[in-house]
Amino acid sequence: MNSTEKVAAQTLTKQSWGLSSSIDVYDCNPETIRSMEAIRRFAVDLCELIGMKRFGETQVVHFGEDERVAGYSMVQLIETSLISAHFANLTNTAYLDIFSCRQYDPEAAAAFAQRFFGGSRVTVNASLRH
Repeated sequence: MNSTEKVAAQTLTKQSWGLSSSIDVYDCNPETIRSMEAIRRFAVDLCELIGMKRFGETQVVHFGEDERVAGYSMVQLIETSLISAHFANLTNTAYLDIFSCRQYDPEAAAAFAQRFFGGSRVTVNASLRH
């Protein structure tokens, strides 16, 4: 069991509020991270994969005058908190954050995000929130 899996397993055994994970996917497919429809589909599919009930529709907005940060941002409220992401056009990187008081598997979410966005590599950091 790696450190991320250990943190996820502790979600229900410790007196924590929830689990927060940051997932960075590098060298993504430029067409996918620049598609509002693909990003919406990703949010729906991710929620299904990690067992989260969506609350409302996925919000996807493109912004950023500075090329360094320009790209789509996504927010999906879930009944147990939220999922958000930013997609940086300049570097073709996806920055995904998941926070929930319900247990989920950050490694499974990361593997799915890497496959969905066609990334070459992914990093995952998870921590308990108290």
